[in-house]
Amino acid sequence: MPAPNLRAESEAVYAAGASGILGALYGFVVSLLAPDQPLSTAGGSFGLAAAIGAGVIAVVAATIGYWRTRNRPGQEWRRALPSWKFTVNTISVVIVHAALAFLATFAIFRVLSLGFVGLPVITFWAVVLMAVALGLTVYFVYLSVSRMTTQRMSSLLMAFIVIGTLTAMVTTTDPAWWTIHFSHLGSFTSLSSFIFNGTLIAGGLLVTTFAVYLAHDMQALHEAGVLTNPRAPRTVSVLFVIMGVMLACVGIFPVNVNLLLHNLSASGMAAMFLALLISGPRVLKGMPRTYFLASWVFLAATVASVILFIVTYFTLTAFEIIVFALIFGWISFFIRFLGVTGQKD
Repeated sequence: MPAPNLRAESEAVYAAGASGILGALYGFVVSLLAPDQPLSTAGGSFGLAAAIGAGVIAVVAATIGYWRTRNRPGQEWRRALPSWKFTVNTISVVIVHAALAFLATFAIFRVLSLGFVGLPVITFWAVVLMAVALGLTVYFVYLSVSRMTTQRMSSLLMAFIVIGTLTAMVTTTDPAWWTIHFSHLGSFTSLSSFIFNGTLIAGGLLVTTFAVYLAHDMQALHEAGVLTNPRAPRTVSVLFVIMGVMLACVGIFPVNVNLLLHNLSASGMAAMFLALLISGPRVLKGMPRTYFLASWVFLAATVASVILFIVTYFTLTAFEIIVFALIFGWISFFIRFLGVTGQKD
């Protein structure tokens, strides 16, 4: 992963400073409208206001940062993308960074509230805390989008899916959700279900963007003679795009809205995963042998999970979580190996 250059680092610092000032003003207004709020509660709180502010400011920082970096070394290829594809990529990157900023800020204030039980946020601390929250948000978001690579995007995808899902689990209105099935988390009219379904939709959108970066990297490996199959970049990227669309549809169609479309979407996502594993030796010829051996392990683990579910050793919830983890674990593994393929020891 390339380190940010001096220009990106400087721009991030200036942007963070400006956002800190805006955060201080925002904190002052919040303290006037709702004085002495608790750090975090189930209802309205200072932490929720800070999370909303962080999400909004992250949208601005991610949009500007991602748009500006298209002219920097190693990113010039993005200028050749069709306008609609570049727009979709930008939207997905912005949404994920905004969502992560919201969730991370909300979680931090939630933890702080457990250490400072009953502490009201007076005006002074409202100004300071909000300035710090928004300033740090912009700093990290701007640097993140300024050095976007395939590996970084895969890490971003993993972090987003894990944090979003865990947040939905701990905030759900039904503590016994796990006794039914994983998708039950998205079947309520509450914030937890909004977070769960929104995570799947935004995650699916990010996978489609991820596929664009993946195709670029694989094309470079083919031109260098590492990947011998000329159809590999397009084949793999198309399968990833379909997987992303299916993941998004799982969130668009919760089980309580349309069970058939929900199950078809989940099955379609799993089918694309299996297609990528099974077609690997032919499509990805040129990848290291270790990669293929590990891919067969992922395939065997998936088949074993299906069998254990059929014989009722696994519950539906456990089966869904395991397959979910295998899919995204393999994506991370695949990208790491793709990044070192062709390199000399």
